[in-house]
Amino acid sequence: MRIVSGMRPTGKLHLGHYLGVLKNWIALQNDNDCRFFVADWHALSTSYEEKLNLRQLGRDLVKDWIAAGIDPERSTLFVQSAIKEHAELYVLLNMVTPLGWLERNPTYKDQLEQMRHKEIHTAGFLTYPVLQAADIILYGAEGVPIGEDQRPHLEITREIVRRFHHLFGCEIFKEPKEMLTPTSRLPGLDGRKMSKSYDNAIFLSDTTDEVWQKLRVAKTDPQRVRRNDPGDPDVCLVFDYHKALTDDATVQKIDADCRAGAIGCIDCKKICAASIERLLEPMRQRRADLDDDKIDAIVEAGNAAAKEEAGATMQRVNDAVFEISCHT
Repeated sequence: MRIVSGMRPTGKLHLGHYLGVLKNWIALQNDNDCRFFVADWHALSTSYEEKLNLRQLGRDLVKDWIAAGIDPERSTLFVQSAIKEHAELYVLLNMVTPLGWLERNPTYKDQLEQMRHKEIHTAGFLTYPVLQAADIILYGAEGVPIGEDQRPHLEITREIVRRFHHLFGCEIFKEPKEMLTPTSRLPGLDGRKMSKSYDNAIFLSDTTDEVWQKLRVAKTDPQRVRRNDPGDPDVCLVFDYHKALTDDATVQKIDADCRAGAIGCIDCKKICAASIERLLEPMRQRRADLDDDKIDAIVEAGNAAAKEEAGATMQRVNDAVFEISCHT
């Protein structure tokens, strides 16, 4: 199956990104034809005022992908802004996408509310789903791995495809299906959503010492004062980390020992730190072999492959739009 997905280069990736997205990508690349792209234009839709170095952030993002296990020999990795056909198709799709579809998008309304501290009442933010549609259908995506909150965007993509085909009489695009992924919502070290902006994240690029210093002060059961006090793992965020990263037998033992007051919070955190280390240490080793020149070479090869495919798609699109003819 052709799979297409992307990430915005707005900062370092953390454990939440790995569990919620990257772990799934790594599994998908084994049996599918995958296209993963750096969504740098999408980053501008909400972060245009932050003056981000998107070129370097894009390199760092790809470096994190490869360190985590994405294989550039099996997956095509490229940068959105390097493929101008994304913008070309975005313009054409905007011409035929009804404004009401975008204004009724529940994700748009939710994010306007959540990001009231930012000035995002822009055309780019409103038409974010149209650019997303262009990203997906340009490469004939059959499946798109998304979380539940992204389902409205993908439905807009399918509606745009149907409308384009109806208006121009050519069936050029596929209607992509969502691949709903069980998103592991790992909390941040303070109990809020894990985010670099909250300074509560464990990053995939953190050192052993950085991981421990962060985990050492993480919140646990507030009712547990002394080491031998019985605890409640269900209200301890460190236990959430165990459930995501520690083997089942150890998780069951920690659960029982915590409730019996047989294990202290520091000892529990040390076991958790060891689980995180087992995940991150291979990533550190792979990252050590990657420099900017190597990343640039990988991305340039991916850009070339993506541009060739995107160019062929846009030839058919332009034939349909400007000549009202279908070339299949």
